[in-house]
Amino acid sequence: MPESEERPEAPTPQLDAAASKAAAAARMADQTKWVDLQVQEAIQRGEFDNLPGAGKPIKNLDRDHDPDWWVKQLVEREQIVVLPRSVQLRKDDAELDGLLDTQTTEDGARRIVEEFNERVIAARYGPPEGPPLITMTRDVEATLDAWRERRAARVEAAKNARREQPPRRRRWWRR
Repeated sequence: MPESEERPEAPTPQLDAAASKAAAAARMADQTKWVDLQVQEAIQRGEFDNLPGAGKPIKNLDRDHDPDWWVKQLVEREQIVVLPRSVQLRKDDAELDGLLDTQTTEDGARRIVEEFNERVIAARYGPPEGPPLITMTRDVEATLDAWRERRAARVEAAKNARREQPPRRRRWWRR
């Protein structure tokens, strides 16, 4: 049949509400039969043999229903640690110089220090959570001066290490 010709659609019979509900119930019954058949065939093929946890009791089955059970299991499984904001900022303050030392440009380092200061200010004016906030903002210019000194020392150490290495032999094909 050429593509230009269109096939007329067969009109779908309109069902009243009772017939529609009966048809839906029949589909549901057939669907549960089909699912049961699929499970029985999988059992016969042995797809449920030797599953992890087979023969072991289901964990937390004896507890009352907890609507946040999945969040708690996610935190436990992924070992997620959520610290109060004041504690997290103390930790970030202690690690800030190391994070800055991974930056190769002053703009990147400046952005990190400014973002840290914004988080400290937001925590200062937000509702208190956990221990008191004792972390202070960093002086951006002083922090960047220290970063420049550490970076210059790293560059100098790398140059010295390169000078102390024996010269590489040139390959005959690289002349």
